[in-house]
Amino acid sequence: MNSITTKANLIKNIAIVIAILFALCAAYMWFAFTWSYSTGERAGYVQKFSKKGWVCKTWEGELSMMSLPGQVPEKFFFTVRNNAIAEKINRSLGKKVALNYDQYKGLPTSCFGDTEFFVSDVKVIE
Repeated sequence: MNSITTKANLIKNIAIVIAILFALCAAYMWFAFTWSYSTGERAGYVQKFSKKGWVCKTWEGELSMMSLPGQVPEKFFFTVRNNAIAEKINRSLGKKVALNYDQYKGLPTSCFGDTEFFVSDVKVIE
């Protein structure tokens, strides 16, 4: 009878540890996806924009930014998860655009995007 009680307690303790680990992972994921490290806007010309990924498909892009004429452009790599925003970017290719983005640090895998910069809006600059 004593060994049955100890086995039941062991199983109960393992279940509690697994539940606590699951809750901690869920809290970390919620925090990583809802808390933005930084927000901002970058302007330039979208050079590359394509849908990538083996399992999780995301739109990945490259924005060419020039601070002053004659200087080498700086590249800004970004991710788009929203298909409506991706369509707006596709319609604005070849035009100067301003991309609003949120930066999320500490995402667990690259399945959510290749970069930590997620575009939330795009505006064509006339």
